[in-house]
Amino acid sequence: MSHPIITVENPLIEVGCDLGEGPLYEPETGILHFVDITRKQLLHYNTVTSDLEIDQFEESIGCLALRTQGGLACAAQRGFALIEPGPSLHYLALPLPAAHAPFTRFNDGACDSEGRFFAGTLEDDEQGVPGELYRYDPIDQSCVVVDTGMTDSNGLGWTAHGSKLYFTDSKPNIIYAYDYDQGKLSNRRVFVDAAELGFANDGSTCDGLCIDSEGGVWSARWQGSRILRFAPDGTVSLEIHFPKVWKVTCCTFGGPHNDQLYVTTAHCASMGGDAGLQEKYPQSGHLFKVDFAGKFKGGPYRGRFPL
Repeated sequence: MSHPIITVENPLIEVGCDLGEGPLYEPETGILHFVDITRKQLLHYNTVTSDLEIDQFEESIGCLALRTQGGLACAAQRGFALIEPGPSLHYLALPLPAAHAPFTRFNDGACDSEGRFFAGTLEDDEQGVPGELYRYDPIDQSCVVVDTGMTDSNGLGWTAHGSKLYFTDSKPNIIYAYDYDQGKLSNRRVFVDAAELGFANDGSTCDGLCIDSEGGVWSARWQGSRILRFAPDGTVSLEIHFPKVWKVTCCTFGGPHNDQLYVTTAHCASMGGDAGLQEKYPQSGHLFKVDFAGKFKGGPYRGRFPL
């Protein structure tokens, strides 16, 4: 391979998540928020003091968004919600059809620069339930399906000018690009086909993503022990290897200068995986940080929820 490879040997903190996901850095407090989907937990790691707080919920949370007035919003198991003290979920929209709700849940998502919350659901092929991408508009409280036919809806984010949306469909190993205009999607095309690039031979798939200030897309590899940085033209420009992790799930930039990459991971047994691999990959489920000071910074790839 012609691209450079960085190896990360040790975690930032041994949190032991089952399915760690959705990292979100809050610059006002220095807190990294992330979730453990299957344990129905919301974790808050203070990057200044190293304190960790864990909130327990009755339903799983797939992804998070910072609120403009402080606090968090989310796409939870059944729809879009505010996270309130208690802690508890205050649902704003429950859009799943009654026939689909028992067989799917919301997974990854993010807000655009004006606060529209996009989040996707998971396919259940046996039940004939497709993965779908939803948009919740906080201005008129509408919640609609904007695309359908996905498998595992995953990482998404916008380019700095907001005219392009990237969206991950995990099972086929594809990151799509859409033209984006005021909440409307058009011209879906393949930005990255990871299988064509040779990154599926190990059984790995595209998972969560973030976007840097240069337009590079950082895509975590589920069952691939790595993160790949794709340049704006779709070529691989950098690889981060986690030799003691099997399932790398998501990443986001944060820190005082927005140049620290925080990385969530999952236990090897997560989502029906092989628990026997945990001995070989003992850091699976922990939280990591990669210092990119002077090299990369995060871009404005997601916005805040205005309610």
